[in-house]
Amino acid sequence: MKDRLSKEEVLKLADLAKLELSEEEILKYQIELKEILDDIEKIKDLDCDSDEILIAPFSEEARLFDDVKEDHLELEDLLANAPKKSANMLEVPVMLND
Repeated sequence: MKDRLSKEEVLKLADLAKLELSEEEILKYQIELKEILDDIEKIKDLDCDSDEILIAPFSEEARLFDDVKEDHLELEDLLANAPKKSANMLEVPVMLND
C-alpha cells in the first residue's frame, strides 16, 4: 500500500477546495491526506452491529421532576436593588446597534 497520495490527487482536492498550493504544501499534503484517508478506512473495520452502542458517556436515564409551585419574590423586592428601572421594568444597556 502506498504511503502518499499522488500529486495529481492532491491538486484535484485543492482544486475542489479552491486552494492554491505551493510545491512544499503539495508534498506535505500528499502524506497528511493519505494518513487521514487511512484512518477513515479503519472505521470500516469496526463492529457496529452490536445493540450496545455508546451514545453518551453515561447510562443514567433522564429524570423528570414534578412541577412544584414555590414562593416567589414580590415585584417591589426584585426592583429594590436594581440600578436603573422604569415603571415595573429593569433598564439595561443597549447591546445591539441599529
